[in-house]
This record gives sequence, C-alpha cells and structure tokens, in this order.
Amino acid sequence: MPFGIKIVPQNNVGLRETLGKYKSTVNSGLTFYVPFLQRIRRVSLAMEPLRLPNYSVITKDNADVSASVTLNYHVTDAVKYMYENTDSVESMAQLVRGHLRDIIGRMELNEALGSTAKINQELSLAIGDLTNIYGINVDRINIDELTPSRAIQEAMDKQLTADRERVAAIAKAEGEARSIDLTTKAKNDALMSTAKAEADATKTRADAEKYRIDTIQDALQQADQKYFQNQSIEAFRSIGENPANTIVVPSEQVDHLGQLPVVGKMLKAGMK
Repeated sequence: MPFGIKIVPQNNVGLRETLGKYKSTVNSGLTFYVPFLQRIRRVSLAMEPLRLPNYSVITKDNADVSASVTLNYHVTDAVKYMYENTDSVESMAQLVRGHLRDIIGRMELNEALGSTAKINQELSLAIGDLTNIYGINVDRINIDELTPSRAIQEAMDKQLTADRERVAAIAKAEGEARSIDLTTKAKNDALMSTAKAEADATKTRADAEKYRIDTIQDALQQADQKYFQNQSIEAFRSIGENPANTIVVPSEQVDHLGQLPVVGKMLKAGMK
C-alpha cells in the first residue's frame, strides 16, 4: 500500500483523520499517512491577532457606545479547537463581547470612557479559563476605542462648550471683582494716608504752638520787674507817638516812671 508524506511545520500540530474521523495527533516534522483513506489537518499553535469589529454597547445611563476590541490568542487543544466547535474563534469572540457588554453595562458613560485600563483588567479576569472549552487561550485583550454615538457626542460637545463659557464667565467676574477690590483698597489707602498726613500736620502745628506758649510762659516766669517796666515804656512810647492819643497816669505811678530816664525824656518831650 502506497504511503503519502506530509510535513507539519514547526509550531504546528497535525490531526490524522481516517475516513473523516480523528485518529491521532502528530507533532511537527515528517509524517506518513495512507492517501485516500487518511489525511493530515494542520493546526497552528502560534499566537494569532484578532480584531473584533465595532459593535454597540449600552452603558448604565443608557448611552450608546461603539466598542472596538483587539485580542491575541493561541490554540491550546487542537482537537477541541477543530472538532468540538464549529467555529471556535467566533465562539471566543462572542464570549468576549458578552462579558464586555456586562462590564460596560454596569458603568456610566463618563466612567466607562475614562476607565479602559480597568475594563481591560476586568474583562481578562472575567474570561479567565472559559475559552479552554474552545481549545483556545486569550493571551492579551485590549479596548481600542469606546466611541459614543453621534447624538451623544454632539450633546457632550455642547456641554463642554457651556462648561468652558461658564468657567470663562466666572473667571471674568472674579477678575472684575478683584479689580474693584484693588481699586477700592487703593482709594481707601490714599484717603487714610491723606487723613494721617493731615492729622500729623495738625499735631505738628499744635505741638509748635504749645512749645511757643510754653516758652513764653517760662520766659515770663523768669522775667523781673524791669522787664515789665520796659514793656510799659514801650507801650507808652507807641501810644505817645500819636498826637491824638492822651495818656493818663495815676499820680502814685508818676514818681516811679520818672525814675526811668526814658520815661523822663518822653514826659519832657510831651510837655513841650
């Protein structure tokens, strides 16, 4: 009986079928089989990338989000992968989609959009070893995009614009209030400075006047009788210089005034 030769590449396994029924598994390398009765089906064990197309997910607050997922997987059991599932890859993809819908469905939109790393982690834990029934292991899974629907994006844009305008209005109002406070403070400081300067000037003048009065009083307390007589003479002289003035002197004071030469001269000048 003639034999056929089949080469199974590295990182692959061969599934030997006899009359369409799985018979055995052969490793990579050269293997023989019986043509027409047997065939060798090759299954790759290498890691494969898979991108799941965008599909709709509803968040806890009823927001429609389009999710895009990329994952890497490899076959762990070629028999399960090939014979126990019609399409193991699609079954794995449906499992991933289901768990992703469940995870995002427990989140509100804003939380979901900002928690892709958390979703990745929860999704990996949720899948765990479940894909082993398909003869597949998911090595890595990543949420590429979470995109809200167009209507939600427009609403978010409007909300963002409104928030920016509100923040700008608050900043402008705070700036104007700050400007008014600074202007008012400057005016108050100027008024206080002016009032203080006037108060200091008034105090300085009062101190000077007090000093002058205190000095005169001290001088008067130290002055003798001759000083006052001299002041009287000066007064009489000023009055006597005007011919329209008449000086009346009590008789008891005439002798005292006459003792002063200046007064005597004034009296003689007046008698003439």
